Amino acid sequence: MIEIKAVILSGGKGTRLRPITHTSAKQLVPVANKPILFYGIEAIRDAGITEIGIVVGDTASEIRAAVGDGGKFGVRTTYIQQEAPLGLAHAVKISKDFVGKDRFVVYLGDNLITDGVAGFVKQFEANAPNCQILLAHVPNPQSFGVAELDGDRVVRLVEKPKEPKSDLALVGVYMFDESVFEAADAIEPSGRDELEITDAIQYLIEKGRDVRYQIITGWWKDTGKLQDMLEANRMILGRLETRIDGEIDAKTQVDGQVVVGKGCRVENSILRGPLIIGENSTIVNAYVGPFTSINYNCEIRGSEVEHSIILEDSRIVDVGGRIESSLVGKNVVIEKHSRRPRAYKFMVGDYSRIELE
Repeated sequence: MIEIKAVILSGGKGTRLRPITHTSAKQLVPVANKPILFYGIEAIRDAGITEIGIVVGDTASEIRAAVGDGGKFGVRTTYIQQEAPLGLAHAVKISKDFVGKDRFVVYLGDNLITDGVAGFVKQFEANAPNCQILLAHVPNPQSFGVAELDGDRVVRLVEKPKEPKSDLALVGVYMFDESVFEAADAIEPSGRDELEITDAIQYLIEKGRDVRYQIITGWWKDTGKLQDMLEANRMILGRLETRIDGEIDAKTQVDGQVVVGKGCRVENSILRGPLIIGENSTIVNAYVGPFTSINYNCEIRGSEVEHSIILEDSRIVDVGGRIESSLVGKNVVIEKHSRRPRAYKFMVGDYSRIELE
């Protein structure tokens, strides 16, 4: 039986999440205190695939440091350097030596699919088409690549159509045999000077290759924007089971699904789940949650935080008003020095400092 491999795309600059991604790879920004990329690796592994090529760009060293040889996930990783973000089909093209004659799954490293991809991979193995794509019904198809269907076949793909003929958007998971390399060689760069994966798949369709689809019924999210990141965080947190490994005093109220890591200290606070607090963090005289992830070594004191992601080693002290719908980077300090309105919204880069006068 021909082996199935996986190629995870972890290049790209993450411009929609700046300033966070000035100092961190977008695929390593955590959701529920776990880097987004790790969810993809685990989904691939859980589908029975253990050979993973990771396409990397400017943040290659950071991705390598976080993932290593893949052993901690139960997989083997090979790193494939992309000299510039030249498109998804280009990333596939440069993966040819890694893939060889095997069929393979392409997974965008900043996507989250809560139900995984095992079922889709199983169908791909059983039917053995040249290409299989995943689709999802969306309310705004004009913002996506859109598929037009005829029975169980895909007949056309249109990138961000002004007048979409369906509401079925491409999800960031694709399955191919080696015919995709012919397609990647044949297509021309798009108007943004990239080799588009939709053009490669359209080439396969026009050449009469077998291009099939499956429709996702569960939840998925492209986490490239702040609101999508917060929504992904909300969905993952909703699956938590309460676990208290740190110290919580008798004055603290705990409601709902709450995880408190080892070495944490919580005093005179309200913790409202779903909520996760990373190891060695301190919460004092605070309200935290719901739908909030506090990473390790953080301090929340005299403040309110909800529906937010706070990265490691950050401090929020005596803000008074509520911080909500925010993504706060590493080593950030937010302090208040005088009264201001009760709600603040931030997307703050690593090693920043904010003083609210």
